[in-house]
Amino acid sequence: MSARIAVVPGSFDPPTLGHLDVIRRAAALYDELHVLVVHNPDKQAMLPVAQRLTLLEESIAEAGVAGTVIVGSWSMGLLVDYARDVNAGVLVKGIRSQVDVAYESPMAIVNRHLADIETVFLLPDPAHALVSSSLVRQVAALGGDVSPFVPPAVSRFLDTGARGI
Repeated sequence: MSARIAVVPGSFDPPTLGHLDVIRRAAALYDELHVLVVHNPDKQAMLPVAQRLTLLEESIAEAGVAGTVIVGSWSMGLLVDYARDVNAGVLVKGIRSQVDVAYESPMAIVNRHLADIETVFLLPDPAHALVSSSLVRQVAALGGDVSPFVPPAVSRFLDTGARGI
């Protein structure tokens, strides 16, 4: 039997507890999980990719996420190209609302058409349903406490004055 491999893509700018919840649950469903920081041309990044990778690795380790989890980045073409390269058959996306469904559904259909890769949507834990990286960035930029919304590694990083990055 071949390994079930999935990819969780996102900007993770910064990683949130909602992201970590999706990663933890997806890791339990698949033999190998690739958590992939991808470039989104529609978003202005607060953190450099290297910092997001470090924060994801620290957050996943601190949370004790079980399973084989590989953290990486991709900016060299279509997401499905990466998925094919690692033999992944599934993309996992967390969705918080109908707005996310409307945004993600066309991409899921195109990805299936381009590479026969399915997209699985995971609903959030209700505690994280309204939290987005955008909201965290805004609260952090204004000096607010983001610790209820982000993993401890991210909170520590932002508390050390990294808000100005």
